[in-house]
Amino acid sequence: MLIELASHNEDIQRLLDKGYALRVDGANLVVRDIPYLDEQLALQTGAFVAKLQPIDKVRVRQDDHQVYFAGAVPYGLDGKPIPNLAGGPCTLPLEKQDVVVQRSMSNKPPNGFPNFYDKIEHYVGLICGPAIEKFKATPLTFRIDKEVIGNSIFKFMDSLSGRAEINDLNARFKDDVVAIIGLGGTGAYLLDFFVKTPVKEIRGFDGDDYHVHTAFRSPGRLNEDELGKGKAEVYQQRYENFRHGLTLHNKYIDSNSAPDLDGVTFAFVCVDKGSARKQIFDLLIGMGIPFIDVGMGLNRKEGPLAGTLRVTSYSKEDAAKVRDMNLAEMGDDPNDEYRRHVQISELNALNACLAIIRYKQIRGFYVDNVAAYHLLMDTANLKIFSQRH
Repeated sequence: MLIELASHNEDIQRLLDKGYALRVDGANLVVRDIPYLDEQLALQTGAFVAKLQPIDKVRVRQDDHQVYFAGAVPYGLDGKPIPNLAGGPCTLPLEKQDVVVQRSMSNKPPNGFPNFYDKIEHYVGLICGPAIEKFKATPLTFRIDKEVIGNSIFKFMDSLSGRAEINDLNARFKDDVVAIIGLGGTGAYLLDFFVKTPVKEIRGFDGDDYHVHTAFRSPGRLNEDELGKGKAEVYQQRYENFRHGLTLHNKYIDSNSAPDLDGVTFAFVCVDKGSARKQIFDLLIGMGIPFIDVGMGLNRKEGPLAGTLRVTSYSKEDAAKVRDMNLAEMGDDPNDEYRRHVQISELNALNACLAIIRYKQIRGFYVDNVAAYHLLMDTANLKIFSQRH
């Protein structure tokens, strides 16, 4: 990634050509092998980190005039901390653990920095000068780390995680293979959320076609030439430019679908037919795959709509026990043909939000003070009832 980035950004290429030890880590440019003096005027080696702001898929610009520094407070030959650095102690999570940010630095010249080359040269002049003079040290080691950090699943740089400084939390998803069973209203929103989550692989399953009513309860555009095609085909084309590891299948999951779920580490069940749900539950429990089931029940008696959103979590250890509580419909109503399946896009999206938040709690991305396996949200009063073991 570094070589590709340099080929489209002259300032980074100049840094590379001059001999700086560059690395790309997420949405950050790391400049290693930065010599400096510590409090005892001993030689130490640190690293600068500068955030990358994507312009497009291959071009980047500066986020601001600051840099982050992996190292202690740098000192001058006079035995005093180098002045006018502002900033202070802070952290910045990186994917590669050999560089640990300890502080930020801010020393903006009157006209700012026109590019990364001038920015790094400026801070090198401030920090490295004393070490260069005393020990003949050099930051120009030509030590290039060509490794693509984390083998990013995304086809564009994930600048959002870099800006939010959550790359360390995102790493908790890197080995997950997620199955989304049912790409209707809630399933489609879950897919949209997971496309932007750095899980290793997403597998989606739905045998239905994409119609106008589908578009009214799913995210994104409506192209007339998509109507009548399989949902899996439509969403595959819609999202495959965003990430790798996305495979959507035009089929239903039933009791014979074990090969389709081989290797899956977490699943979401987004179906509205009880008999189908039962087969899927039994299959997932038999395969030892933890999962979350979602449901929505809305009705209209005389006036406005009211109802409940449901998110139920089935852990690998307690799935059979939770299944036997009958918290989700496991059979088909003989009068189901007369039932109105009311679904509204914002409630589909909210149901998907609750489900993925619960999943991210389980994975340690969000704080989980409740550890609930069953959530019910009443749309009339916007209260959430949670049930835990």
